[in-house]
Amino acid sequence: MINTHKYDGYAQLRKGRCSIANQIYHVTSSTMGREPVFIDLHLGREVVKALRREHDAGHLESLAFVVMPDHFHWLFVLGSSRSLSLAVNTAKSFATRRINTRRGKGGRLWSPGFYDRAIRRDEDLVTVARYIVANPIRAGLVASVRDYPLWDAKWL
Repeated sequence: MINTHKYDGYAQLRKGRCSIANQIYHVTSSTMGREPVFIDLHLGREVVKALRREHDAGHLESLAFVVMPDHFHWLFVLGSSRSLSLAVNTAKSFATRRINTRRGKGGRLWSPGFYDRAIRRDEDLVTVARYIVANPIRAGLVASVRDYPLWDAKWL
């Protein structure tokens, strides 16, 4: 029997999602099947380039990110020129094209959709940023974030 509801869970991710200019968002997106693609540093750097590309184009202000072996976390202030979905999906598409070229194959890299959480202005952004960049430590990949190459934060 064919599972026609294969992506129903991803539709749930979009419920209640709104794009608000100048809103701070924490976004997480995973690779298809949680494949640890970014264990390869060169492929992980392609994701970093994609996130920075959205920042450099002025579509958002990137505050912090970390690229884990099978997902990324990204904290940013959304600009007025793009919707939340367009900003995230543009970065994911750019990374996919570059990574697929490097790997010499095509196909999907990311699970459909992404998780997002709007951050209230009264939340401590440094605490949120530290939580994001401490992911490699909590995952047991490194003892210090200084030893992990695929992260950045505006204040740290």
